[in-house]
Amino acid sequence: MCGRYSLIAEITQLALRFEFEAGGLAQPPRYNVAPTQMVLTVGSGEPRQASYMRWGLVPSGAGGVSAGAPMINARAETIAERPSFRTALRERRCLIPADGFYEWRRGNGSQSPVRVTLASGEPFAFAGLWETWRDPNGDPVGSCTIITTQANELLRPIHDRMPVILTRDLESLWLDDEMRDTAALGSLLVPYDSGLMDLYEVSTLVNSAFNDGPELLAPPRQTRLL
Repeated sequence: MCGRYSLIAEITQLALRFEFEAGGLAQPPRYNVAPTQMVLTVGSGEPRQASYMRWGLVPSGAGGVSAGAPMINARAETIAERPSFRTALRERRCLIPADGFYEWRRGNGSQSPVRVTLASGEPFAFAGLWETWRDPNGDPVGSCTIITTQANELLRPIHDRMPVILTRDLESLWLDDEMRDTAALGSLLVPYDSGLMDLYEVSTLVNSAFNDGPELLAPPRQTRLL
């Protein structure tokens, strides 16, 4: 799964990397992005359209944003059949930029957070879906979800799932409004090459979604032996 990630890069760098207009958008460094927060998304268009959406998909016919647990992830294996996701898969796909995500390594009765990045350190795109729900006043509320797939060799010892990271050459295909072949789209939703990724242990400060700063990326403090 993917329940926490980071996006530290500046908005101008992200605009260049993901080919969208940055005018009017502000993107402070985010070291601990958590569910239900507003997150940067990139959709189709010429140029591509960037906007902020609530992380946790709210189907258009839902009773409200707080109705049930937020759908922060969608399983690649079932999105073509699930009513909550199948129309969005055909019609409402997006990129969700990130430069790292967190998982927790279990052992000795505790959990140690690790940050997973590309080996190059550059930003990348999660495969996402989006929806628009209208509140009782008729105002639109945009929301999104991150698609997950089976873990690759790097992540498998930690978790059996990982977010789908699109290779750079497939991002345009994912955003192509003319592409509605769900089988072809599903073929893109595969584990990222583990040889192009890296992970390292970080501070337990990341455990709380209230913490958000560069200190989260520091290695955990070592207990000093007397």
